[in-house]
Amino acid sequence: MRGGHWDCMLIYKLFRADEWAQFQREGFTAGAAIDLQDGFIHLSTAAQAPETAAKHFGDADDLMLAALDAERLGPELVWEPSRGGALFPHLYRSLTLSEVAWWTPLPLCEGAHRFPEEME
Repeated sequence: MRGGHWDCMLIYKLFRADEWAQFQREGFTAGAAIDLQDGFIHLSTAAQAPETAAKHFGDADDLMLAALDAERLGPELVWEPSRGGALFPHLYRSLTLSEVAWWTPLPLCEGAHRFPEEME
């Protein structure tokens, strides 16, 4: 686990290894291809992240989970209805590496991603 303890509402972004490496090199990201296509960066709450991983990254064994402080993302973070009408966080701007509270690999174990206990 990287970074310190954060007393805030954390939301999450899943990255494939190549996307994470590029984010680290450049210090910012406009997101993956789906994010660029939709015009915003798709994020998830702690409760939504496992379903997002299963639905969009089911067999990916190279994922990185990045935690973000929702309050630090400012007014470009918008909560909008998505799967089943649930509100999902969408970021309408690039994300900077300095906005990542912590990150950790997200291993694939027996067909499911194992999320860290630190998730709220």
